[in-house]
Amino acid sequence: MAKKEDMTKKTDQELAKLLSDTRAAIRTERFAAAGARPKDPNGARKLRTMIARVLTEKRKRELAK
Repeated sequence: MAKKEDMTKKTDQELAKLLSDTRAAIRTERFAAAGARPKDPNGARKLRTMIARVLTEKRKRELAK
């Protein structure tokens, strides 16, 4: 799980890649959870938190321009 300090060090392209990868992972986990009990019950929450961190950092940079 990436922390706030890690997000500030990443470039815009790295943030975009991380966002798309995380969204794909949450989509996969959501469909996998529909069939059976998920391995990590808090996995979706962790992924949503990661998405929120990335979007917050992107917005912060947008406002700084």
